[in-house]
Amino acid sequence: MQELLTSFKQWLMEEGKSPKTMESYVGDVAKFHAYLIEKAVDASQPLSRFAFVRYKQYLIDNEYAIATINKKITSLKVYNDFLQKKGIVSDSYIQLKRDRIHIAAGSEHVVTALSDEQVEKLLFYVEEKESQRNKLIVYLLLYTGVRVSELVNIKRADIDALARILTVRGKGGKVREITLRQDVLHVMKQYEQGERANSRFCDSEYLLVSQRAPKMHRDAVRGWLANVSKEVGFKLHPHLFRHTFCTRLLKKGVDLTTVSKLAGHSTVNMTARFYIQTTRQEKMDAVQLL
Repeated sequence: MQELLTSFKQWLMEEGKSPKTMESYVGDVAKFHAYLIEKAVDASQPLSRFAFVRYKQYLIDNEYAIATINKKITSLKVYNDFLQKKGIVSDSYIQLKRDRIHIAAGSEHVVTALSDEQVEKLLFYVEEKESQRNKLIVYLLLYTGVRVSELVNIKRADIDALARILTVRGKGGKVREITLRQDVLHVMKQYEQGERANSRFCDSEYLLVSQRAPKMHRDAVRGWLANVSKEVGFKLHPHLFRHTFCTRLLKKGVDLTTVSKLAGHSTVNMTARFYIQTTRQEKMDAVQLL
């Protein structure tokens, strides 16, 4: 299956796909392949309607976000097109109109965010059990709302400790500034003077380094959070922290425009669409007041 992935990536390149799009498609297909291997599916059958339907149900059962599931379905549809054009499969097993998960027009978008109790439990966990770098990852995700791709691309030069400003380079090359809390700066200083100073990549321009590279990979962050999920008893993924960051700001009365700028959204409407909704629990509590 590795040969197929290499061939798929080459085909995407020939089709003129951007490097980020290629990485996304190939990554999604690689995870689908891993699922097939785990289920002991015949390697000579890289895609079938049955395997796709079971994988989609697996994603739903494991509570992946609808947007994430639909992204993976799109990637597999492109993979299906590739397999057809190469004569490896004869049928089109995936139809986006039929297979993507749809939310009825006018329906509320339910945002999942960490509760205050979960945030406290996670902070205690990383304080007692995790390395300085991993502790810093949680603090940055929780208190800056950066995307995981932005997190791993933070350079030391992007941090102005005196002014307490983090410069983030987001999607489309857009630049925004986020004020850093004092406790985030403290954890960052501990990491810089401790683990990072003793790393063989201590001269790296990037803030977060790994044991094997001068820059941490976003998949490593996702993998680590998946392992932490088992320890703390609730599911963690990078975008959940972004949801939590925006939701908590709005709950504390920060205006929508400021939250939108901090999150790096292209429009205020995007922020409103995803984060203005109240939680189910808040609705229940409100009704109890009647």
